[in-house]
Amino acid sequence: MASEDVLAALGVEGASAAAHALSLPAEAYGNDPRLEAMWAMKAYNHAEVYFNLISSVEPSFLRLTKMDDHIYSSFREMFSELDVKLLKEEDLKSEPAKERWRPFCEQFQGLVEDFNFGTLLRLNAEKDYSEENSIFATRVQFFAVEIARNREGHNNAVFTSKRTKS
Repeated sequence: MASEDVLAALGVEGASAAAHALSLPAEAYGNDPRLEAMWAMKAYNHAEVYFNLISSVEPSFLRLTKMDDHIYSSFREMFSELDVKLLKEEDLKSEPAKERWRPFCEQFQGLVEDFNFGTLLRLNAEKDYSEENSIFATRVQFFAVEIARNREGHNNAVFTSKRTKS
């Protein structure tokens, strides 16, 4: 079901309640499947907007946050060896990776809005979002990887492929 259909089915009051629910801290909820579906829909919409953006605008010109320079320099200082063109799940989800990512992410608490919100991240920079090519990451991990991909030219393939199809 498309996100527009889900929102329409909720109605004005339901959509307003959903927006309010998504603004509350995660600690306010247990494992409510309805809330998880709303988070997934929000992450999907963010991914769709971002992919359309890198398909339409040359990625090297994009600024994703006011803190792009700081995020990028800190990311490359802490993760100089990370291949952002082709990520593996263990680059983000293994226990050693989580231990490395935690201090990186925490430094942006209060500086990057929604720094720890769940966001979809593509594993292969040259491909679109799909079940096989997507992983959940925090918003600041998404920013770090995608800023690096934009600056290092890894998202150019998406931009170029969409331009040649037009």
